[in-house]
Amino acid sequence: MAVIDGNLWEYNLARVVVVDVTDDYRLMKPAMPSECYPILAEIWVPRYMLKDKIAEIPLVDGYLYDWHQSPAKESEHWYIGVVDRVMLVNRTEA
Repeated sequence: MAVIDGNLWEYNLARVVVVDVTDDYRLMKPAMPSECYPILAEIWVPRYMLKDKIAEIPLVDGYLYDWHQSPAKESEHWYIGVVDRVMLVNRTEA
């Protein structure tokens, strides 16, 4: 009889940390390290073809995708930077 040791979900799912980068645009600041931004959400998504589908992942309501940072190792998590939709709408109307 075969025995599976460990948790298979760890290999099939990736942890994604969604951070708010709106202040970079509001204050015209250079980008900071990903760990320094306020965290809006942490989600788990299928790891399969994540690089190709990352911009299509439903994130946080009212925010738009800006950038992502893939992990250096498989066991680490992804970062996705998002911008407040109101900030972008106001900027385009000016």
